[in-house]
Amino acid sequence: MSGKHVAVLMGGLSSERPVSLSSGNACASALEAEGFRVTRIDVARDIAAVLAELKPDVAFNALHGPNGEDGTIQGILEYLQIPYTHSGVLASALAMDKDRAKAVAAAAGIPVAEGLVLDRHEIGAVHPMKPPYVVKPVCEGSSFGVVIVREGQSHPPQVLGSSDWRYGDRVLVERYVAGRELTCGVMGDEVLGVTEVVPLSGAFYDYDAKYAAGGSSHVIPAQILPNIYQKVQTLALKAHQAMGCRGVSRSDFRYDDRLSEDGELVWLEVNTQPGMTPTSLVPEMAAHAGRSFGDLVRWMVEDASCSR
Repeated sequence: MSGKHVAVLMGGLSSERPVSLSSGNACASALEAEGFRVTRIDVARDIAAVLAELKPDVAFNALHGPNGEDGTIQGILEYLQIPYTHSGVLASALAMDKDRAKAVAAAAGIPVAEGLVLDRHEIGAVHPMKPPYVVKPVCEGSSFGVVIVREGQSHPPQVLGSSDWRYGDRVLVERYVAGRELTCGVMGDEVLGVTEVVPLSGAFYDYDAKYAAGGSSHVIPAQILPNIYQKVQTLALKAHQAMGCRGVSRSDFRYDDRLSEDGELVWLEVNTQPGMTPTSLVPEMAAHAGRSFGDLVRWMVEDASCSR
């Protein structure tokens, strides 16, 4: 595959644009070091015309969030018949919709938190469920718009009715699961190691904890019981397969072991476009398994196809 022309798609129009630019540039540099001919593309609304003229051998999708992670760009690539990385149209759209993804996960026997989907304007002044609970946009990533309502809070978050809210009207209201943040990557049919993410500024793994320098520490392998470690891996692979994911994905979990060793393990979501800088979670997991960042991105290009 060396010498093939790879178009790295990055940037885009979503709230996650800065993260995507970081992922895309890191992947582009690694692919160049692996001998590929690389074109970096900051994706705009003319992307179909740009790709039709460029005619790359492979599109490396480093986009995050709406339009890049929800099946939209995947449909354009299918139409143009350009092989691409990560998941296809259906799996991308499904995983991006947290409510429908939860339904598929639950049907596959994966433990999820109780929740309901509401229009944000319907919530008003009365709690939709007993606190503590979490409110999150149905179709956003990187913890954008996520609000935790603590026990004893007198009313729902006022931001939901604000004109400043820009994350769509459909929100998922979900029982808050206390405890530890665990995550596990999948690479094709191979399950990677389990990482515990420890936010350094507080109890919530928010945008700053994910991407700001020193925002969190990553412990791999996670220091949990062997049976829980294996269960996380099993559930991550099961979620990857149930959603129909391809290439690389990452599942996130909450694990509450405060009252017992086995505790409660709850699946939160699957990320079909996880962060892809050398210090991001999935590349760290791949490195733990003996794969360099260059090996990882080369594998992703070699795995690229249409009809995913």
